[in-house]
Amino acid sequence: MRLKEYLEEKPLFYKEIDYSRMPRAYESIKKCLKLPKIVQIVGTNGKGSTGRFLAQMLMQQNLSVGHYTSPHIFKFNERIWINGRDINDEELEQTHQELQEILDDEFLKTLSYFEYTSFLAIMFFSTRCDYIVLEAGLGGEYDATTVFPKNLSIITPIGYDHSSFLGGSIDDIATTKINSINTTTILSKQYHSCVYNIAEKISNEKKIKLLFAEEVLDDDEIDRIKKIVKKNHLPDFQNINLQSALSAVKTLGFDMDLSTIDVTAMPGRCQKISKNITVDVGHNEMAAKVLVEHFKNRKVILLYNSFKDKKYSKIVKILKPIIKKVEIIDIENEREMATSEIVETCKKENISCSKFQKLDMREEYLVFGSFVVVENFLKVYKER
Repeated sequence: MRLKEYLEEKPLFYKEIDYSRMPRAYESIKKCLKLPKIVQIVGTNGKGSTGRFLAQMLMQQNLSVGHYTSPHIFKFNERIWINGRDINDEELEQTHQELQEILDDEFLKTLSYFEYTSFLAIMFFSTRCDYIVLEAGLGGEYDATTVFPKNLSIITPIGYDHSSFLGGSIDDIATTKINSINTTTILSKQYHSCVYNIAEKISNEKKIKLLFAEEVLDDDEIDRIKKIVKKNHLPDFQNINLQSALSAVKTLGFDMDLSTIDVTAMPGRCQKISKNITVDVGHNEMAAKVLVEHFKNRKVILLYNSFKDKKYSKIVKILKPIIKKVEIIDIENEREMATSEIVETCKKENISCSKFQKLDMREEYLVFGSFVVVENFLKVYKER
């Protein structure tokens, strides 16, 4: 069976997850994999940008580098990036067939979509890369990517994220995510002070070296990063992501010329796709707060929708200071959308709300939500 058909049979979401399955599957095939050095990135926000910055920085050291990220916007290939390009269809299919040969039938049937695609990326990178930058999915301690031995961990800013799986408080979420560490760890600047305490507690218990990204860098490096972010009109949060990536490179023993990095290389992260349209796949409260700061003293039309199990009401309330009106993007998905609930929230907040019909190029737009929301908008936008 070809990859496309195989993945279509895999559910994207499970009510219950078998946390023993991925470790057992890895044990069954690890003798077939020759793993390069691995940097795992865990957190709530900034994983994708930090990973892509780091992958580029490692490439500048004349190394072959793979970056595994998720989810994708247009095409699955976006998840598996190597040396400046996405994996092509032929490479993807060949790797899939190779993986089918070595996995037992039990795992071929039961591995989740994300578990299988994590193996797919690792198998492709294993014979081609010196370093893999491996981005965790929704979790940490029990994430599919955590089974692979790593040389360095990065913990990006942690906020409310997938509470049904990770816990209802920042303490619970941070504990689950940071419990993934078992090697030298870089902690990015955090928005919740409790994360620092939890990271220090876990690193002490595991006897792991914990480094703070801002302390790894000198004042000149931090200043240069700020100038790059300002020059490229990037949102302020990219300061944190660039600092984290540069801290990782230094910790791995390399020097870096920041002028060689394409700081716009990761699509969908507060990305300005035209003079009046910004798209952001953050879709959580922390990302919303960052956008309020980024669009301060401006009003935008928010193009939005959300899954019903997300905190859409809180997000609308957070974004209210910058909202001129809300226009809801129609989405068909196996998960239930919160369209009517968002309309009700807008009524309570006295925010004008309607269905998205077409763009008015005289207005400024913010497309905010999960990859599914942004993907649906971009399909319409590209057809214009």
